[in-house]
Amino acid sequence: MASTSGTKDVGLPKSLSRSSAMIDPYAHDNATVDSELVPSSLASVAPILRVANEVEKDNPRVAYLCRFHAFEKAHRMDPKSTGRGVRQFKTYLLHRLEKEEVETKPRLAKSDPREIQKYYQNFYEKNIREGQYTKKPERMAKIYQIATVLYDVLKTVVPTSKVEPETERYAKDVEEKREQYVHYNILPLYAVGVKPAIMELPEIKAALRCLRNVDNLPLLRKPEDSGKAVNDILEWLSSIFGFQKGNVANQREHLILLLANIDRRSKSLEDCELLDSHTVQQLMEKLFKNYSSWCDYLRCTSNLKFEHGVDRQQLELIYIGLYLLIWGEASNIRFMPECISYIFHNMANEIHGILFANVEPVSGATYQAEAVGEESFLQDVVYPIYEVMLKEAKRNRGGKASHSSWRNYDDLNEYFWSDKCFKLGWPMDRDSDFFVSSDDKLKEKVERSHVISRKRKPKTNFVEVRTFLHLYRSFDRMWMFLILVFQAMLIIAWHGDGSIFGIFDDDVFENVLSIFITSAVLNFFQASLDIILSFNAWRSLKNTQILRYLLKITVSAFWVVILPIGYSRSVRNPTGVAKFFSNLGGNQREQSLYYYLVAIYLAPNALSAMLFLLPPLRRYMERSNWRAIVLLMWWAQPKLYVGRGMHEDMFSLLKYTLYWMLLLVSKFSFSYYVEILPLVAPTKVIMEIPISIYDWHEFFPNVTHNIGVVIAIWAPIVMVYFMDAQIWYEIFATIIGGIYGAFSHLGEIRTLGMLRSRFDSVPSAFYERLVPMQKEELKKDPLEYEKLVRKNIAKFSQVWNEFIFSMRTEDLISNRERDLLLVPYTTSVVSVIQWPHFLLASKIPIALDMAKNFKGKEDADLFKKISNDDYMYSAIIECYQTLKDILLGLLDDEGDKMIIWHICREIVSSIQNRLFLSKFRMSRLPSLNDKLEKFLSHLLMDYDDVEKYKSQLINVLQDLMEIIEQDVMRNGREILERAHSHRRNNEKKERFELINIQLTGDKSWKEKVVRLHLLLTVKESATNVPMNLEARRRITFFTNSLYMKMPNAPKVYNMMSFSVLTPYYKEDVLYSEEELHLENEDGISILFYLQKIYPDEWQNFEERIGNPKLKATEEDRTKATRQWVSYKGQTLSRTVRGMMYYKEALELQCFLDSAEDNEIFTGYRTVDMNKDHRALKERAQALADLKFTYVVSCQIYGAQKKSLDHRDQSCYANVLNLMLTYPSLRVAYIDEREESIDGKSKKVYYSVLVKGGDNLDEEIYRIKLPGPPTEIGEGKPENQNHAIIFTRGEALQTIDMNQDNYFEEAFKMRNVLEEFYKDHHGERRPTILGLREHIFTGSVSSLAWFMSNQETSFVTIGQRVLADPLRVRFHYGHPDIFDRIFHITRGGVSKASKVINLSEDIFSGYNSTLRGGYVTHHEYIQVGKGRDVGMNQISLFEAKVANGNGEQTLSRDVYRLGRRFDFYRMLSFYFTTVGFYFSSMVTVLVVYVFLYGRTYMVLSGLEKKIMENATISGNRALEEALATQSVFQLGLLLVLPMAMEVGLESGFRRALGDFIIMQLQLASVFFTFQLGTKVHYYGKTILHGGSKYRATGRGFVIFHAKFTENYRLYSRSHFVKGIELAMLLVIYQVYGESYRSSELYLFITFSIWFLVSSWLFAPFVFNPSGFDWQKTVEDWTDWKRWMGNRGGIGIAQDKSWESWWDAEQEHLKHTNIRGKLMEIILAFRFFIYQYGLVYHLNIARGSRSILVYGLSWLVMITALLGLKMVSMGRRRFGTDFQLMFRILKALLFLGFLSTVTVLFVVCGLTLSDIFAAFLAFLPTGWAVLLIGQACRPCVKAIGLWDSIMEMGRAYECVMGLVVFMPIVILSWFPFVSEFQTRLLFNQAFSRGLQISMILAGKKDKTTSA
Repeated sequence: MASTSGTKDVGLPKSLSRSSAMIDPYAHDNATVDSELVPSSLASVAPILRVANEVEKDNPRVAYLCRFHAFEKAHRMDPKSTGRGVRQFKTYLLHRLEKEEVETKPRLAKSDPREIQKYYQNFYEKNIREGQYTKKPERMAKIYQIATVLYDVLKTVVPTSKVEPETERYAKDVEEKREQYVHYNILPLYAVGVKPAIMELPEIKAALRCLRNVDNLPLLRKPEDSGKAVNDILEWLSSIFGFQKGNVANQREHLILLLANIDRRSKSLEDCELLDSHTVQQLMEKLFKNYSSWCDYLRCTSNLKFEHGVDRQQLELIYIGLYLLIWGEASNIRFMPECISYIFHNMANEIHGILFANVEPVSGATYQAEAVGEESFLQDVVYPIYEVMLKEAKRNRGGKASHSSWRNYDDLNEYFWSDKCFKLGWPMDRDSDFFVSSDDKLKEKVERSHVISRKRKPKTNFVEVRTFLHLYRSFDRMWMFLILVFQAMLIIAWHGDGSIFGIFDDDVFENVLSIFITSAVLNFFQASLDIILSFNAWRSLKNTQILRYLLKITVSAFWVVILPIGYSRSVRNPTGVAKFFSNLGGNQREQSLYYYLVAIYLAPNALSAMLFLLPPLRRYMERSNWRAIVLLMWWAQPKLYVGRGMHEDMFSLLKYTLYWMLLLVSKFSFSYYVEILPLVAPTKVIMEIPISIYDWHEFFPNVTHNIGVVIAIWAPIVMVYFMDAQIWYEIFATIIGGIYGAFSHLGEIRTLGMLRSRFDSVPSAFYERLVPMQKEELKKDPLEYEKLVRKNIAKFSQVWNEFIFSMRTEDLISNRERDLLLVPYTTSVVSVIQWPHFLLASKIPIALDMAKNFKGKEDADLFKKISNDDYMYSAIIECYQTLKDILLGLLDDEGDKMIIWHICREIVSSIQNRLFLSKFRMSRLPSLNDKLEKFLSHLLMDYDDVEKYKSQLINVLQDLMEIIEQDVMRNGREILERAHSHRRNNEKKERFELINIQLTGDKSWKEKVVRLHLLLTVKESATNVPMNLEARRRITFFTNSLYMKMPNAPKVYNMMSFSVLTPYYKEDVLYSEEELHLENEDGISILFYLQKIYPDEWQNFEERIGNPKLKATEEDRTKATRQWVSYKGQTLSRTVRGMMYYKEALELQCFLDSAEDNEIFTGYRTVDMNKDHRALKERAQALADLKFTYVVSCQIYGAQKKSLDHRDQSCYANVLNLMLTYPSLRVAYIDEREESIDGKSKKVYYSVLVKGGDNLDEEIYRIKLPGPPTEIGEGKPENQNHAIIFTRGEALQTIDMNQDNYFEEAFKMRNVLEEFYKDHHGERRPTILGLREHIFTGSVSSLAWFMSNQETSFVTIGQRVLADPLRVRFHYGHPDIFDRIFHITRGGVSKASKVINLSEDIFSGYNSTLRGGYVTHHEYIQVGKGRDVGMNQISLFEAKVANGNGEQTLSRDVYRLGRRFDFYRMLSFYFTTVGFYFSSMVTVLVVYVFLYGRTYMVLSGLEKKIMENATISGNRALEEALATQSVFQLGLLLVLPMAMEVGLESGFRRALGDFIIMQLQLASVFFTFQLGTKVHYYGKTILHGGSKYRATGRGFVIFHAKFTENYRLYSRSHFVKGIELAMLLVIYQVYGESYRSSELYLFITFSIWFLVSSWLFAPFVFNPSGFDWQKTVEDWTDWKRWMGNRGGIGIAQDKSWESWWDAEQEHLKHTNIRGKLMEIILAFRFFIYQYGLVYHLNIARGSRSILVYGLSWLVMITALLGLKMVSMGRRRFGTDFQLMFRILKALLFLGFLSTVTVLFVVCGLTLSDIFAAFLAFLPTGWAVLLIGQACRPCVKAIGLWDSIMEMGRAYECVMGLVVFMPIVILSWFPFVSEFQTRLLFNQAFSRGLQISMILAGKKDKTTSA
C-alpha cells in the first residue's frame, strides 16, 4: 500500500550520540530521509536529492552524480556553513559521497559524462516522448521535474562542447513543455495528452475560456519577459501589481472552481459551453456586498466602474480576480475586511485608469502603469500594515499587558470605518498616523534642535477595560428593568396588603412612580460609564460621537435633578430627601407636573417601543445612510459600520417575545410571593426592635432600625433575585426545547424494535429525503411505477449497504451481523421486496414448524396464518423464487429445467385452486429443509478438485430433487412422467447430472445463495442485531433522520461546493506501537485498556484482520492494530478518516444520480470491475473533486519534517501517511526558511500547500508571508487563516481535531447545504449552519459520561432553543458550516486578537450576526466529537471556557450585541453567554454573603436579641427565598436539559434511570465542583486577566493524578474557598442559635456543606486509585518533597512549591491598580473573624472594650515575631551555630509554654478559647499574606518578602493536611477503593470492563498484546 511505503520511507532512525528522545536522521542508511531533512537555508537542494533517490534503483551512478551536484550547490550557497544544520548536513552528504564513489560504477558507458547523457536520453525516450500521450498529468509532472534536475546535473558533469545535439534537443523540449506539467491541486490546467475527467467537464472549460479572454487588455511586461504571453486575467493583474506566482496559481484554480460550480446550478446539463453572464454577476454581488456597503457607509463612490461598450463580463472577472489576489496574499490582514476593502478600492481605481486611459485622456502619467516585480504587492502594501500589527502585538507582552495599551485587529480594522482612512493616500503614506504603533514614542528630530514625542495611538471606538462594569454597560436595559421592577415590587409589598393589586391604591401608586427617579439615576450612571470606559478611545472618535456622549450625560444629569423635584412636589407630606427636593422646587404641590415630566422622560422609550413592533422599519432606518435618518437615529444609536439592522422579522419577534414574557411573569411572581413579600413583615419587626447591648465592641451603636441586620438578611435575597432568571431560563429552555424536538420528529425511532416496525417505510422515506426528485418520474404510468419503486429500493440498498460496510470496517459489527443487515439489490427474479436478514431471521424455520404442525384442512387457514406476518410472507416467497432461480441457473439440461418448471407450475396451480395441503405433505418439509441447507452449503464451499466437487454437488442435488418428488409431493411421479414425455426416446441418461459449475464463481449469483442459506439457517431471532450500542445508535439516528424535515437533495452536479478545514498543531496523529504497549504505573497499556472497554469491537477487529483471504502479515496486523487504537482516541487519523467519507458519499451519490438502471441493479461495488462502467466511476470522482476539498492546516508540518525529535518525526511520517492514503487530502503548513537577504541570513515565512505523491509529499503552492503569522494573534485562528486561502467552494465546514464523521451522515451533506438557499423570513439567508454533535467519549468513565451528557444537551436541546425561538445561536467551535464567500469578505471564520479572542470560535458567530448574518441549527445530521475524559482535563477545559467568557465580557462584540439587539433578544443573548457565568458567580457569592451576614449577626449578638422576639421566631421566609439558589448550587439544574433530551431521544424511562444513576455516581458533586472552576476563572479573568489557551490533552485517562498535581490545580480555585466556607459554617454552628428546627434551614446549610465537601474532595473522589493505600503513601512522600524543594529560575512548578507559588501570583504582577485594590479590599474580610471571635473568648470575661481587640493584635504580632525569629535563626545560626539555634528554639518554646500556663491559671483561658483562637487568628494571617502578595514591590522593598513566603508555605502545609487527612483515613479501608472504582467506571462495567483488575495492575497474561 502507498501508506505503508510512506511510513517506511521516513522511518524512525536510530540514535547515535543523542538522548533517547532524539534521533539522528543522517545516521540512517535509508536514502529517502536526506531529501526531507535539508536545512531550510538550502531548500533548493532538496529536489536534487529527491531525484537522486528516485533514480537510484535504476542507475546508482547517476544518483551519485545528482548527490554530488547537490553537495556542490549547497557548498556554493553556504561555503562557511553558517546556516542552522548546514555543517551536519554537508558532513553527512560528503561521507555518503565518499562511500558511493567507490561502490557505484557507470552502467551505460565508461565515463560519468557519457553515462549521464545516455541515461538522460533513455529517460526522455522512455518516459517523455510517448508518455505525454499515455501518462496522467501528475505522473508527467514528476517526470518533467526529474528531467529538469537531470539536465542541470548533466550540465555540471558534461563540458558544454561535449553535450550531444540530441541531448540539447530533448532538453529544449523539456524546457518548453515544463510549465504544462506542474504539480497541481485539483485542476491540471495546462496538461496536454491524457486529461483527467474533471478537465472534460463543460463548466470547467467554460470558466477557463472566460478567464483566458485577455485579447483586448493592454499588455504590461518587463523586458526580460517580453516574449511570454499573458495566459489569463490573473496573470495580467499580476503583471500590474506584482502578485506572487503561487498566489496567482492558487486563486486561478479557486476562481475557476467557483465559477464552474455557480454556473453548473444555473443551467441544464447540456448548455454548458459558455459561461452564463448571470454566473459572474452572482459571484460579484456576493463577493463585493461588503465592499459596496463600506463605500455607502463612508459615502464614497464605488470603484466597481463599468464604462459604456466594454466587455462587462471580462471587467467583472478582472475585479473578482483582483479581490481574490489581494485576499490570497493579505496574510494577517485577512482579519481586517475593511482594510482589504480600502486596498481593493484604490487598486480597482488603478485598473480603471489603465483600461480607460486611452479612451478618456487623463492628465499626467497617473495610469501609465509599468510591470512590477513579483513581490511588489507583498512589500509595498502588505508588509507595512503587517509591521504595524506586529509592533502592536509585541506591546501585548504575551497577554500580560492591559487591552487598553495596544491596538488589536479590531482597532486597526475600525480605523477604516472612518473617512480618515482616505488620508492614508495611495500609495500609502508611511508617515501617516495609522503606521505609528501605540508605543512608538518616536522621537523625531525636527529642524529646530528639540525632540518631539508622538502621543500613543488611541484605541478605536472601544476600550476593553478590565472591570465588571462592562456587564452593566453592555446590558444596561436589563439591569435597569430588573432594578425598577424590584423597587416597584418592594414598594407594593411594603405599603400594601401584600396583594399585587395594591398598586392601584393611590398612595402605593404614588410611591411606585418613584421608579422613574431611579431610572434617571441609572441612566446617568450608564452615561458616565460610556465616557469613563471609552476615555482611551476619545481621540479616535468622531466629533459627533463625543458630542453625543456629552449631551447624554448632560441630559441624564438634568433628569436626575428635575425628576426628584417634580416628584417631591407631587407627594402629599414629603419627608427626608423628598422634602429637600420639595423645598428646592418651591412649596406649591403640583401632582400633574410630575406626570408631565414622566411623559416627556418616557417619550424616547415610547418611540423605541413603536419601532420594536415594526422591525422592518427599524431595520431600514438603521441600515440607511441618508443624512436625515442618520441624524434621527444619532441620539438613540451612534452610527457604526456593524450592528445595523439586526432586527428579526415579526413572526420570530413574536415567538421570542412571548417566550420571555411568560418567563418574566413566572420569575417576578416567584420573586414577589416567595422572596420579597414573606420577608417584608419580619423586616418591619426587626427595624422596630430596640437593641442597645452588643456582644462585641460596636463602632456604630446609634444606627437606627438595625440597618446592619436588614442588610445581612436582604443582601442574599437581592442577589438571588438578580440571578434566578437564569434558573427560570433553564426550566423554560428545557420545556420549549423538548416541545420543539418532539415536533421535529426526534426520537421517533430510538430502539431496534421501533426500527423493525417501521423499516418497510424507510426506503420510501430515503427516496423522499435523500434522492434527487425528478419531475418526469412523477408522471409515469402504473406499469412503470413498480419498476421505479424497485429502482428506488435498489438505490436505498446501495447506500444502506455502504453504511453497513463502513460500520464493519470500523469494527462496530461482526461479519455475521453485516450479512444480517445487508439489503440485496432488488431484481425482477423476486416479486417481493427483499428485506434485510435481521428482519427475516427465523421466519422460515417458524413457518416450517407452523406448516408441519398445522392440523387444519383448508389452505386458506394456513395462508392466513402466514400472511399475518408480512416479513414471514416475504421470506417464503423470496425463498421459493430464489431457489427456483438458482436451480434453473445451475442446471444445464433442458429436460431437467422442464422438471423444475413442472414442479413450480404444480405449486402455483395448487395454491390457486386451494389444493396445496392435499397435493403436498407438510410433514416432510423439515427433511426437505435439511437437505436444502446441505445443498446450499455445498454451493458455498471452496474447492480445488473440480470433478470431485461436481460429483458431490450432483449427488446432493439428486437427493434434494428426490425428496421433493417422492416425499413432499403426493403426485411427484406423475409430474416426472409428464416431464419425461418431452424427452426423446433415445435419451436414457440420468437426471440432474448436467450442471453449470462455472456459475459458482459468479459473485452476484453467489450472493443469492448466501442470502438463501442465511434465510434457512438463522433460527434464532435477530432482535439484538447489532449488539454494539454505537452501531445501534447510528442505525436508529440515521433512519429516524429520514423522517425529519430537511431540504430535498439536489443532484451532485447541482449541489453547493464545500471545503472542510481542520487546524492541527502537534496532537496525536496515529499511536505508535510503543505507545500502544507502554504501561502506566499500574502495568496497564492503552491497548489493554481499550480491549477491555470495547471487547466486542476488538473481537470484530480480530475477525476482520484474521480473514484468511487477506493473508495479513505481522506488519499488516501491527499497522491495523495501531489504526484500531487511534480510531478509538481523539486523533487526527480519526478525523481525517471521518471527513474523507464526504468524498466516498459524493462518489456514490454521483453514481446513483447518473447510472442507468442496469448499472444500479448491478451494484456500485461492481463499477471498478467492469471496464464499460469505468468512465462512470471517473466522472463520479471528478464531480466529487469539483464539489469537495479537505485541507488540514498542520501549522508546524515543515518544522516537524526537519526536526530531530522522535515525536515530531513520528507526526510528520503519520501526516504524510495520511496524504498517501487519501489522495484528495491536502496539508497546508507555515514553512520557515533561512534566506540570505543583502548578505544577511534572515528568516522568511511561507504558506505552503502539499499533497501526497508516490511516497513523499509534493508541493503545490508556495506563497511568501510578510512575517510569522502566529506571532500576532491567537494560535488556532491564525492557523486557520493561513490555510483558508487553499480551501475551495462556496461553503466551509470548520472541523476541530477531536471530531469524527460517519458515512451515513456524509450522505446528507448535500441536503444541509441546500439550507443556504432557503429564504428565512423574507430576504435573509443563513450564513452559518449549525449542526448537531454526538459526543463519542461518553463510555470511558462516569466523568466522561457526565461531560458527554452535559455537552450533548448543549449541542442539541440547548442550541435548538438558541436558534429557534430565541434567535441567538452563534458559532461554538463545533462542526458548523459557513457561507464561505460571506465570511472571507468579512474577516474570516474566527477572530484572532491576542487574549480578548481566546474563545475565537464564538466571536465568528458574533461577527457574522453583527454583519447581518443569520445562524440556524439542524439536527437531522450529526458529526462526532470527543471531549475531555479525566477530572483534570475537564477542569482545564472549563477554565479555558470561563477565561474565554471573561474576555468576552470585556469585548466590543458583546457590548455591541447587547446594545443593538432588541430588549428580549438581548435577554436571550445575556443568559446564554456571559450571563450564565455571571449568574454562576452570583450563586457562589450568595453563599458568601449569606454566611458572612449570619456571622455578623451571630458574633455581634444581634441574632440572639432578634430571635427572642416572638414575631420573628418561626418565620421561615429567608430560608424559603434562599432554597431556590441551593438547587442551582447543587448543579441539579444542569441536569434538567440532559434529562429532557435523553427522554426525547431514548425514552423518559431511560432518562429517569440515567438521572438516578448519575446521582448515585455523584454527578451533583462533579457539577458543583465545576461550578467553582467556572466562577474562579471567570472572576479572575475580569479582575486581572491572565487568560491563555490551556492544552487539556485528549488522551485516555488511565492514570492516577498525584495529590501534588491536584493541589496545584485546585488550591486557589477550590480548596482555599472551601476551607473558608467551612470555617464560616463552623462559627455559625458553634455561636449561632437560629432556626434550629427549620428543615429548610437544614437544607440550606446542608447544601453549603455539600458545596464545601465537593470543592475539597471531588478531585480525589474522581481520581483513579484515589483511595488506594499504596498510592496515598506515595502521594504523601511526593507532597513533602514538593513542599520542601526550593524554587528558582528554571525550576518547574511541579518540582517545587516555591516556583508554583510564585507563578500563582503572576496575575498580580501584571494587573492594574484597580485589580490590586480589589484584592486588598477582598482580603479585609478575613479580619472579621478575629474581631468577632476575641470578644467571645472566656478570657475576655465579657469585656466589650476595643482594648480586647488591640490585645489580640499584640498576640498576633508576638506569634509572627516568634516565627520570624525562628526563621532568621535558622538562616543565621542553623549551620555554623547549631547549639545557639537550638537554645533559641528552646527559649521560645519555654516562653510560649509559661505564657500559656499563666493564661490558663491566672486569666481563665480555656480549651475552647484555644480552638476559637485558631479560628480567629488563622484568617488574619491569611489576610496579611494576601495583602503582602498584592503589595509585593513594597514588601520586597522593606525586606519582608521572605517572611511572607515562609508564612505562605506554612499555610499551604496546613491546608494540605486538612485536605489530605480524610483521604488517608478513607484509604485505610480497602472497600472504599473498590467502591470508588465502581463509582468511576460504572459505564465501562456495563460494557464488560474489568476496571478493578486493571487499576490493581493484575493484568491478564493470557490477553493478546
